[in-house]
Amino acid sequence: MNPTEGQLVLADGSTFEGDLIGAHVPISTGEVVFNTCLTGYQEVITDPSYAGQIITFTYPHIGNYGINAADFESVGTFCRGVVVRDLARRHSNFRAQADLGSMLFQQGVPGIAGIDTRRLTRLIRDTGAIPGAFGSASHDELFAAAQAEPGTDGIDLVRRVTTPVGYSVPAVDPDSRRRIVAVDFGMKRNIALSLAKYGHVDVVRADTSAADILAMDPAGVFLSNGPGDPVMSPYAVETIEGLLGELPIFGICLGHQLLGRAIGADTVKLPFGHHGANHPVKNLDTDKIEITSQNHNFAVDAGSLPADAEMTHVNLNDGVCEGLKVASEQAFSVQHHPEANPGPHDANYLFGQFAEMMDHAASNGKPAPVPNGKPAPVPNGKAAR
Repeated sequence: MNPTEGQLVLADGSTFEGDLIGAHVPISTGEVVFNTCLTGYQEVITDPSYAGQIITFTYPHIGNYGINAADFESVGTFCRGVVVRDLARRHSNFRAQADLGSMLFQQGVPGIAGIDTRRLTRLIRDTGAIPGAFGSASHDELFAAAQAEPGTDGIDLVRRVTTPVGYSVPAVDPDSRRRIVAVDFGMKRNIALSLAKYGHVDVVRADTSAADILAMDPAGVFLSNGPGDPVMSPYAVETIEGLLGELPIFGICLGHQLLGRAIGADTVKLPFGHHGANHPVKNLDTDKIEITSQNHNFAVDAGSLPADAEMTHVNLNDGVCEGLKVASEQAFSVQHHPEANPGPHDANYLFGQFAEMMDHAASNGKPAPVPNGKPAPVPNGKAAR
């Protein structure tokens, strides 16, 4: 077999032939999912929420505008590999500093191109996210590796991606008096930058206790995105339980699921998850539709929400809970990514609502009102003080 030729073999035996790209390894395994983004492949590949997964891009031509240093969402890459129909031979964009193939090689990310991604996507839609293996090894070796791959169920992936040490991101406005603690479950770089528009951000490890966070005297706590099964992060749920009612809380993605578990709701694994920048979500407070950026395989079970919690957003593709709020505990969360890198910015107003909650709590010394779903003003270059 030519060294550049390879195969992708799924746990059910389905086989796809293609050409190896990026970092060449005999066997790479992971849970195979598909992403429907038309652009933003660099941000997707460097999103820590893809830990343990092989990303299939449904858009057929990937890499045409290259990559650049500014669009990395983390210090490294945590996905197990990428699958594309066609990897661009050349790239052209005024921001480009290198090509995607070189980035994959330098970051140690293996990939396979020339795959019939339409067939693969339809298979995943029918069977659900499925373990797979690809590389230059024999079909039998790849099949055995795919069957042995555990996927993302029952594994604590958060500890693999959280920051090893805490760090700070200064506020855009140096005079801002807001101090926000962001708990890093696998947080993307642009989330911290979005929060910095509203105050000074202290990023802490995923296993930081509630007592340690409260000792930092923040105006509010942000619960970040992250990979894997929320059931496997009980330490994070314990921390959130200790923070509820003490100060405003805003969670997204995995942070949304962990908040749900902290208030007594259950979480479930979706058949093939939500991965893309084009998911329609209805805001139940405003009856308006927001196009959102998403990346998750688990979700809060809406039917298990306690009486004092309210579902605020719903996914119009499949009816999944996309947001919740607990007025009595000054907490709210959404399943999607309001920072939207990549993706539309329809939900960006949520950061402003979080800022309003923090200001209300600070000025009144009383529980802050939970957002009513109406967009809050976004600072024009500076954070409100």
